[in-house]
Amino acid sequence: MAATEEKPRQVLAILTDPLEGDEEIAEVRRALADGAAELRVIVPAVEPTAFRHALGDVDGPGERARETLEQSLRALRGAGIVATGEVGDPEPIRAVQDALLLAPVDEVVIFEHAKSQRRWFESDLFERAREEIEPPLRMVEIETDGDRAPHVVEVEESGAGTVEPTEKEIGASYLPGLTRADFAAMVAAVVGTIAVGVLAAVVTAERGADSGAGAAAILIAIFTALINMAHVVGLTLFESVHYRGGFETFFRTLSLIGTPAAIVANALILVLS
Repeated sequence: MAATEEKPRQVLAILTDPLEGDEEIAEVRRALADGAAELRVIVPAVEPTAFRHALGDVDGPGERARETLEQSLRALRGAGIVATGEVGDPEPIRAVQDALLLAPVDEVVIFEHAKSQRRWFESDLFERAREEIEPPLRMVEIETDGDRAPHVVEVEESGAGTVEPTEKEIGASYLPGLTRADFAAMVAAVVGTIAVGVLAAVVTAERGADSGAGAAAILIAIFTALINMAHVVGLTLFESVHYRGGFETFFRTLSLIGTPAAIVANALILVLS
């Protein structure tokens, strides 16, 4: 009876920048382990900013992702690595999940920037991948420096299977899935919204709601409340629809920058009007 032919090792690589550097290629070779392995490359069609991601543009990011994919495949094939690839979902974790639905793999390799150079969609990427992706993971951190070739600064690995979201103790209770930073941001959002609202109330009491100052203070308070409510509701209720990632970063940024700015704006309106 003929021996069963062993299936080649399957590796999935996720990247958002052209993969061309020697160190990056070397990490791919380590993941492939042997010449019989097969490599699939997925390039998420990510937007350059969280704001543009929230607007839902697909044409520009898709074209850039296709160019990145073609450059990467040329570099891999030039190094003697047989690879196929495609453009994926704008959210990297979802892009991995979509690819795994088409065919299972033995390992997922994700390329991201080093901490000092991370972009909006790379926040907590490895932690989220460990929570949502079943195959073994290899996270390769890349540092770029002008015209020099990308440099691998760190490689993290995680075994097969998902891990439970980290539980951080807040006071005497545990809030699964919420970090101390999440909790602090929620508290700051609530307190900041109240402060902006109080200032708006004082302005309208002294200047009248029909005055330009009163109308501006009220609009600032409403905008601040809507932004902060969206972020708090997203963190607490919308985990199942992938709030984490681009949308989280977008609303968190608006909340952290917009709330103090709104307090200052209403305070200035109160003093100067």
